[in-house]
Amino acid sequence: MISKKLYSLQVKIGLDFEANLKKVCALLEQCQEDSIVCTPEVVFSGFAYQKMAEAVEFSKIATESLLEFSKSRTIITTMIEQKRNQYFNNLKVFHKGEVIHSQAKHKLFMLGEEHLHFGAGRLEDIVPFYIDSLKCAAINCFELRFIDLWKRAQGADIIFVPAIWGKARKEQFESLCKALAIINQAFVVASDGANDTMAKGSAIITPYGVVYKNDKKEIISAQVDLSEITKMRKYIQTDLKA
Repeated sequence: MISKKLYSLQVKIGLDFEANLKKVCALLEQCQEDSIVCTPEVVFSGFAYQKMAEAVEFSKIATESLLEFSKSRTIITTMIEQKRNQYFNNLKVFHKGEVIHSQAKHKLFMLGEEHLHFGAGRLEDIVPFYIDSLKCAAINCFELRFIDLWKRAQGADIIFVPAIWGKARKEQFESLCKALAIINQAFVVASDGANDTMAKGSAIITPYGVVYKNDKKEIISAQVDLSEITKMRKYIQTDLKA
């Protein structure tokens, strides 16, 4: 048995960036060392359309905190950053005190007016990355609806889905995350916000489609057997490319 502790944070955030960071850090302290933790999308600032420049500056502060935390655990999150006078919703992977992967959100949610505030990330940046020997991939919230992005995650052992997904479409979020795990024969760690308008539904889902979730908790965790991936791909062969 090859075991790993996975965590999904389900966080209610407010307008105070500093308070949001303190809450996330307090939750990270409860996650054991050598674990992997996924947070909701833009968990430190929310979408902050009226304070984008401020959110960018605060992302630098949050990054320093996460670099320190990641010396003993891996963290997947997203934050607002700026490049060439354009704002991006950047998904970042913090591991062993470094940022080992970054991808900007490619598919922007028009209903939420994301396209009016963010630049679209490059499709070619949505690629698998490695956390030690584990092949991983990430899909950022609304991107979960696009099959071409599912294909870019093909062959990953663990797929992370940070999200701020609305309550009205809760069943869709949960169904898509479960389907993502089953069709890729992979673990999925989905993390949604916990504000009143959010779907919650944060979960850790096994390649068999077993779902660990609790809408009342801020921390969802599971000690998973990574050999389940090999077993599924060996006996139910769907020609997934490693």
